[in-house]
Formats: sequence, C-alpha cells, structure tokens
Amino acid sequence: MDPRADSPDDAGTLPHVLVLGGGFGGLWATRALAAAPVRITLVDRTNHHLFQPLLYQVATAGLSAPDVAAPLRHILRKQANATVRLDEVRAIDPHARRVALAQGQLHYDYLVVATGSTHAYFGHDEWAGFAPGLKTLDDALAIRTRVLSAFEAAEREDDPLQRAAWLNFVVIGGGPTGVELAGTLAEIARHTLPREFRRAEVRDARIHLVEAGPRVLAAMPEDLSEKTRQQLQRLGVQVHTGDAVTAIDAEGITLAGRRLASRTVLWAAGVAASPLGSQLGAPTDRAGRVLVAPDLSLPGHPEVLVIGDLASVTQDGKPVPGVAPAAKQMGAHAAAVIRDRLRGVAGEPFRYRDYGNLATIGRMAAVVHFGRLKLSGLLAWWFWLVAHLFFLIGFRNRIIVLTNWAWSYWTYQRHARIIVGRPPPDE
Repeated sequence: MDPRADSPDDAGTLPHVLVLGGGFGGLWATRALAAAPVRITLVDRTNHHLFQPLLYQVATAGLSAPDVAAPLRHILRKQANATVRLDEVRAIDPHARRVALAQGQLHYDYLVVATGSTHAYFGHDEWAGFAPGLKTLDDALAIRTRVLSAFEAAEREDDPLQRAAWLNFVVIGGGPTGVELAGTLAEIARHTLPREFRRAEVRDARIHLVEAGPRVLAAMPEDLSEKTRQQLQRLGVQVHTGDAVTAIDAEGITLAGRRLASRTVLWAAGVAASPLGSQLGAPTDRAGRVLVAPDLSLPGHPEVLVIGDLASVTQDGKPVPGVAPAAKQMGAHAAAVIRDRLRGVAGEPFRYRDYGNLATIGRMAAVVHFGRLKLSGLLAWWFWLVAHLFFLIGFRNRIIVLTNWAWSYWTYQRHARIIVGRPPPDE
C-alpha cells in the first residue's frame, strides 16, 4: 500500500468530498458545505485563491500579486470540516472513485472537479512562446517582465526601426481581458512612463488590439461594443477587427496578409478546458468542456460534479459563459446537490442567473451591461470599481486595492513596476 495514500486517521465515518481546484467554483463549493456532515479535502497545485478579474492589473504593474490572491488555508481556517492539500492532480478514475496525485492518491465519496481552463492557440501551440496568455500569477509576472523589459530595450536601442518594434505592443483577443490589457498599456505609455525615459519616446508606443470577430466585447450589445472601440481609440489603441492572425514569431505577427512588427505580443483570444476533463469518460465539446447532466453531475456517475470552465452547460439555447459569477453559482449548486444526495434526494437542475457583464477600458472609462441597464464612460467605471472591490476576498485586499487605485488615479503612477525574472530570451 502506498504510504502517501489515504491514512486511517483521515478516513473517518463521514462521507469524503474531494474538491479539485481552489478557484471560484471549487472554493464556493467548499464553503457552501461548511455545515454539511462531510469531511472535505480541497486540492490545488497552488496555495492561493486568485481573483482572476483583476489579474491583468498585476500583469500591467497596477497591483501586486498578494493584492489579488489569498492563501487557501487562511480563507478556510475557520471551516473545521475542510482540509487543504497542496498537490497536483495526475489522473482521475471515476469507477474506482480515486484520484491520483503527484504525491499519493485520495479516495472519495463525492468528487467536485473545478480545474478550470488553460490557454488555447487554435492548433498553433508553437505560438505560446511568443504570445503568452494570462491565467495565473506566474503568467501575470511573466507578462509584466516582458512589457517593462520592452520599454527598457527601446531606451537603449539605437536603430529607429528596432526601437519602434519594441514600442509596438499587440494584444490578441477582443474580450474583456484583451480590452483591459490594451487600455492599460496605452495609459502606461501615455501617462506613467514618459518623464522617466530619456532616449525612447514612449508616448509614441503603439498599442494594437486584434480581434478576429467583427467587434470587440462580442458578449455585449453592439452599441456598447462600439462605445468600447471609440473609448479605446481615444486612448490611442488601434483596434483591428474582422481579421485573424495567421502567424506569430519573435518579431511580430501576420494579420490579413500584412506584417506587423512587434517584440511584445500578448494572447487573450482563446481558452480550452483543463485536460483532466478527458479523463472522466464523458463526451466533451470542441473546447474540451465536459457535457454534464442538468444537475452538473457526470453522466453515469452522480457522485461526480463538474463545474466552472470545465463544464459545458446550455441554458435557453445559449452556453453558460465561462465567467466568475457562473463558476460561483455552479460551486454553490454542486454543494446543494451533494447535500441532497446525502438525504437521498435527487439534485435540482442548475439554473444560471446572469448578473450582467462589465469591463474597464482605462482611466474613467468602462462599459456595463446589466439587464436593460447599459452604462459607459465615467459612471460605468465607478460601477466597475465598486463591484470588483465588493467581490474581492478579504478586508485587507479591499483596503490595499482601494488605496492603490486612489494613488494611481491621482498620480498616474503604478507602484508595482518591478521586473522579476529574466527578460524574454529574444531580447
């Protein structure tokens, strides 16, 4: 017997709920079972919960990593029936009710799979080295290093063409992350850095936002998409829509048959479900998401719940979006299904409640769509600020983020402009 497997001390008489993933879905499922007669093990390969909607601000030096993350053990310190395990999932065996980890294995009575999604390059995985995506704190710090190092390289470059390439930034993907990255990069170049560089005219930096579809923020109404485009253009962002990128390398991209020189390309275009979904033995959609039953359970295995970005759920003829509110609701629903199962009651179908979409574009510019309510500009920006502060986990994080935002608002400065790690190898 593997000494690292479940020990007798861990194997109590209470049903064991194993939760894979400490993101919004997994954490909300765990917390919703706080009063249930179960013992819970939450497994994640990092020790923190990440507030992903603000991750782009870490990548663009507006916030530090601890501002948007909190240790899982600290969050769950008062929940006596929950144990956190830092480990990586290697395999899932639904028939044996067993999960293999890098450091042993765990058996379960109920399993909640909330391992999220990863970057998708639409069959061009070789682009990953030239156009990093943004999913984790490591990704954010790597992008920050790449962006800040580009300005440094432009400062010491003598060749005007090479300098221009370093000051050309391309963001691929016109969803909320791409829009937020592009707008923030424009603010950095126009307002934060100009007085700090002597040789490079950083105000001349060109920010390109590339979207293969006909408009940015496609999930929003067309009028808000158009207002977003206009606000981006006022910030100095060049928006390209309707053409797909056909090549990416260390010196730029190819778009609609023409070459766009850039030494800094960022990917915000596509995601694919965690590869663990393929191990569950259920059908998946084109993005690898598991086709779950109406109550989010795995077909043929009612003790397994699949939630968040890993679950493919259709409601009223439309897919439930892979956003934080949906993951939270799925987590709470999965916990309710487990409580029903414990009482011998069938779980209710999941029903997503859409609370709207919002995205910030830059200083005093955002768009909000909430039911019939449509906002853009300053009012939407304030709405965005309040909403994100409210949903941040932890009083400390709220105070620090509010303080940093206030400082940035009045001074245009971004306090987290520290380059960590090595610059890109092609520099």
